Amino acid sequence: MEVYLVGGAVRDELLGLPVKERDWCVVGATPDDLKKLGYRPVGKDFPVFLHPDTNEEYALARTERKTAAGYHGFTFHTSPDVSLEEDLGRRDLTINAMARADDGELIDPYGGSIDLETKQLRHVSDAFTEDPVRILRVARFAARYFGLGFNVADDTMQLMSDMVTSGEASALVADRVWKETEKALGEAHPQVFFKTLRACGALKVVFPEIDALFGIPQPEKWHPEIDCGVHTLMVLEQAAKLSEDLDVRFAGLVHDLGKATTDKSALPSHPGHEARSVKLVRKMAKRLPIPNGCRDLGCLAAEFHTHCHRAFELRASTILKVLNNADAFRRPERFEKFIVACEADSRGRTGLEDNDYPQANYLRGAMAAATSVNIDDLKTSELDGASIGREIGERRLDAIRKFKNNYEPPK
Repeated sequence: MEVYLVGGAVRDELLGLPVKERDWCVVGATPDDLKKLGYRPVGKDFPVFLHPDTNEEYALARTERKTAAGYHGFTFHTSPDVSLEEDLGRRDLTINAMARADDGELIDPYGGSIDLETKQLRHVSDAFTEDPVRILRVARFAARYFGLGFNVADDTMQLMSDMVTSGEASALVADRVWKETEKALGEAHPQVFFKTLRACGALKVVFPEIDALFGIPQPEKWHPEIDCGVHTLMVLEQAAKLSEDLDVRFAGLVHDLGKATTDKSALPSHPGHEARSVKLVRKMAKRLPIPNGCRDLGCLAAEFHTHCHRAFELRASTILKVLNNADAFRRPERFEKFIVACEADSRGRTGLEDNDYPQANYLRGAMAAATSVNIDDLKTSELDGASIGREIGERRLDAIRKFKNNYEPPK
């Protein structure tokens, strides 16, 4: 029995990056061999075991054969006769198809170390086309390593395009789409994930609402980049710079979905796009297992981002309406996320990426004023619940009016 460190740990070690988790490949063993050594079986489709001390994953070397469309359409073969090279050969990218032996020797049968040096994301073999999830994985790795200068190899991008054309990408299931997207949104450059999917045609398959934004114009006066799709990815880029929060990044991605459905006679303006955006966010959340926090902040940003941008023009009653709709008094952390998403929207425009966004502190100030009202006397009053609620609302409204009247914009 031989054990090799494989996959991401080898890749990131060679890149000089922190190794977050280690996976192992076991050659020349059977499931019974590992069980006798105290390893705990956890794999459903193929033999994977947890080390009795480290809990790291040890998988028996295996090969796979395509039997049906989609992610689950494979049969796996494991036996002591399967070689390390055969196991590595079924992996997606060459940079993930390397191994390290106990003595430190690098096993690299498919040129992964060369592709690391030339910063190429390249498929191991044409078997790449058998698993549509690999389209998403390549796009995610493109987002992860964009800052290091990595690109998707031309021949790999062609294979991804072929998979879209053949319909293989249409076999992607919702949970896998969201799982990979969620990971991509957590990368330093999540916009690259969507750019890569669009480059191979897969964006139209997995996120048609986002793909539909490309080619839709906006007024150049407010949006020098003009194109709604370009703006959306610029907003996501800014959201990633402003926050590591998944909800904020998702909200930046979906805040303008309704602009794709604007009547052509109204272009380049987009009257009523806010309400249409909310409907599309909810529709997307029904199709994919998007967490409630992402969905709710996405809807909030879609409906009220223009209010945030016009904060200085809003009446006190409208500001209070925004606060109430955001549930800001019970969930101030979500209101803060909303403000950050709106700031990302403002910065996500050509030439305006580094501009200040004073609306953010203005609304924070209005929120603080409304929150600070004294309601201690209401706790002992004889008013019913509805009357107390109305009184609290009036006091908050008055506090916001006073804040507006005394506000001095930064110089």
